[in-house]
Amino acid sequence: MFRLFAGLALILSSQLALAAEPSADFTLASNKGDNLRLAEQRGDVIMLNFWASWCGPCRKEMPLLDELHARYEAAGFQVWGVNVDSARADAEKMLVKIPVDFPILFDSTGSVSKLYGIDAMPSTVFIDRDGNVRHIHRGYRDGDEAAYKNIIKELIRE
Repeated sequence: MFRLFAGLALILSSQLALAAEPSADFTLASNKGDNLRLAEQRGDVIMLNFWASWCGPCRKEMPLLDELHARYEAAGFQVWGVNVDSARADAEKMLVKIPVDFPILFDSTGSVSKLYGIDAMPSTVFIDRDGNVRHIHRGYRDGDEAAYKNIIKELIRE
């Protein structure tokens, strides 16, 4: 019986280790006028949201992400929108229609998207205070923000 529990504990601990892989560092230009580097944000919980101007669910999700940013920013939480359009102007046109207060980064070459294995729009990566990727959420459906809140609260409390 002990061997069964020990084996189960080993499996669970290896799954947890896989769930907390170090995040890939990057620097991208921001719509706020400066470059932002992920490694310089250690100590904060970061939500990277990869999006494109042509993505309907992305447009629907943006105001909700802005609310999350405003609500949890004082607790050490940041939302970074990572736009993957090849033309920055496409993203900027959308941001005129759907303005947000969190920084938007421009990944026009797709290099950061590749680092994170992004294969769906939108995709959201949650990074803990130690710089580890803890959760990845692909796509967006109405109500996903409830799961986002739970993840944010969990990571802020750590």
